[in-house]
Amino acid sequence: MNSHPESVFINGKFHASPGGVVMELVNPATEKKFLEIRGASVSTAIEAIEGAHRAFEGGWRDLSPGKRTEILFNVAAKIREKKELLAALETENIGKPIADARDEIGLGAKIFEYYAGAVTRFFGQTIPVSKGGLDIALRQPMGVVTAIVPWNFPFPIACWKVAPALAAGNCVVLKPASLSPVTALMLGQLAVEAGLPPGVLQVVAGSGSELGDALVTHPLIRKISFTGSTEIGSRIMALAAPGLKRISLELGGKSPNIIFADANVMEAAQTSPMSVFANAGQDCCARSRVFVERAAYKKFVEAFVEATKLLRVGDPESDETQVGPLVSAKHRQTVEHFVQGARKGSGKVACGGDRPYLNGAYLSPMVVLEPSVEEPVWKEEVFGPVVCIRPFDTEEEMLREVNSSPYGLSGSIWTNDVKRALRVSRAVESGVLSVNSHSSVHVEAPFGGFKMSGIGRDLGMQALEGYSELKNIYFGT
Repeated sequence: MNSHPESVFINGKFHASPGGVVMELVNPATEKKFLEIRGASVSTAIEAIEGAHRAFEGGWRDLSPGKRTEILFNVAAKIREKKELLAALETENIGKPIADARDEIGLGAKIFEYYAGAVTRFFGQTIPVSKGGLDIALRQPMGVVTAIVPWNFPFPIACWKVAPALAAGNCVVLKPASLSPVTALMLGQLAVEAGLPPGVLQVVAGSGSELGDALVTHPLIRKISFTGSTEIGSRIMALAAPGLKRISLELGGKSPNIIFADANVMEAAQTSPMSVFANAGQDCCARSRVFVERAAYKKFVEAFVEATKLLRVGDPESDETQVGPLVSAKHRQTVEHFVQGARKGSGKVACGGDRPYLNGAYLSPMVVLEPSVEEPVWKEEVFGPVVCIRPFDTEEEMLREVNSSPYGLSGSIWTNDVKRALRVSRAVESGVLSVNSHSSVHVEAPFGGFKMSGIGRDLGMQALEGYSELKNIYFGT
């Protein structure tokens, strides 16, 4: 197995991509280049799509469910075998703290195990109809699907798109983000080593709209599954429309964290910082808008700020680090634009927002108290270690402000009143919620958003449905 992959992985091998743009990968903790990869050209992407189509028609579509199960379990085993290597590469590539990287590689293995077990439990239906006879509904694979994944959680999101698509009998062309292609390329190689036929999973790293457009508009592509920005998701939706291609989109977020005075306020305050500052705040699910009932506001804020100041920001290769650098110096500049606006705004900066080290794309976790609801730091997705906290007086007032956001991906509700928990959970316009917890992702449960946070669902058995076509057949007797 290559410890550092090259270019694209198609038809079971690494290949150079003639005409592709060379991508320099920079370790954001050191700001030093650690790898060069030649990205895929449009012609290479088309070669990958056509190779996947041949693999689909050449046997993968008709492979027995039991054999698909065996192969997917083997992929999971290969991931576990190479866990330390994959985690180290992720840390070097995007600055993810090594403890988090290990957890995410382990999550990738769990995802393949879940869908390996789901293959033989994904059923059609027999349907009683008024004419008598026999009516059956079948779930069939689509063909070749494109999976486009972001740089913030590159390995687990690649797995939660690839695994259900393969389990349903499709072939996949996987495009990782240009900032984080390494572990996706390794996944392609590991899958072939585990027995996946060449061409069933193609990996094309690269950048540029021409490459992305080809992976969306090619006539052999039946579905596009995308995780990333709302802006790009909207563009993909428009590009897919002429061909009526199936799409699923998991997009941006501005998730709320709602704390009622009857909750365990100290537990909420001490655990909430990592609900927004984990992965340096680069998370669509980050609970970056905190709503605290006024009676608990002072107590919550004091404990939250204290817990924030205790977070260990530093070298991502250290097991003790909780917050590493942002993905790049360029992205830090984008986040600092919000930081500067917050400093000039109506809110009070309780801590953070500075560069704690001379080298590396670091930014210390920032807490902003009571900014105006019209300020960008409160309304827009910052995608960095910045959180805003405001008090509220009534449930109705809070819900109006929570739901005023165009996003609706995730969020948390803290209360010990079961009736209130159920009432507020129903009222919040969001695809994923946690009560007295900050957990957003469960392999077994659907994940996705409302409104501008997306369309469709990843994970759970719902993902298998999203990678299949439903065919109805009636037998007259």
